[in-house]
Order: sequence, then C-alpha cells, then structure tokens
Amino acid sequence: MARANRNEAKAALLRIATNQERFYLQNNTYTCDMTRLGFPLAAGFVTDSRTYTVDVTTCNANNFTAQAIYNIPGDPEAGKCGTFLINGRNVKQSFPDTNCWTRTR
Repeated sequence: MARANRNEAKAALLRIATNQERFYLQNNTYTCDMTRLGFPLAAGFVTDSRTYTVDVTTCNANNFTAQAIYNIPGDPEAGKCGTFLINGRNVKQSFPDTNCWTRTR
C-alpha cells in the first residue's frame, strides 16, 4: 500500500513537471498557479489516497519546485518517504530516505 501511495505522489509531481515545461514553452516562465497547469485549484491538492499533499512551492522565470508531503502524522511512512521534490531541472529528491524515487518496497 505504501508503494502505491508513493507512486501516486510521484506521478502527480511528474505531471506537474510536464505541465510546467509546456507552460514555460508558451510563456517563457514557470508558474505557481496550479490552474494554469491544468489542475482544478490554484493552490495544491491532496492525492486520491489522501496520503500526500502536492503543490508548487516556488517558481520564477528560471525554475520551479514542486513537492509532495506525506500528511498522516505518526505513520511510519512519514519517516521513510515523507517528502518528494522535483524541480525544473528534473532534479528529484526525497526525505528523509533519499532513495524514495527509486525505492521498490
């Protein structure tokens, strides 16, 4: 179940990254407004499993950062793959476990 929730968060971040690149090609800048990226709300959203909150946290003409944060306090998963990040340079990070983008278990 944890792997499915992680995959859902990573898929949301990859969708944001793809939509950011499309937006950049048309506007020569990135955006923090999620509606301009095709999402229903200007601010972040909660994944369908309700386990991660996803949002674009920073953006400017040269880069953006999007994050997914695990939102069930006290759950052991928060201490494994509690945060995923992706930016406009396709740098992927996770915390506290730095291998969560590739983790299979």
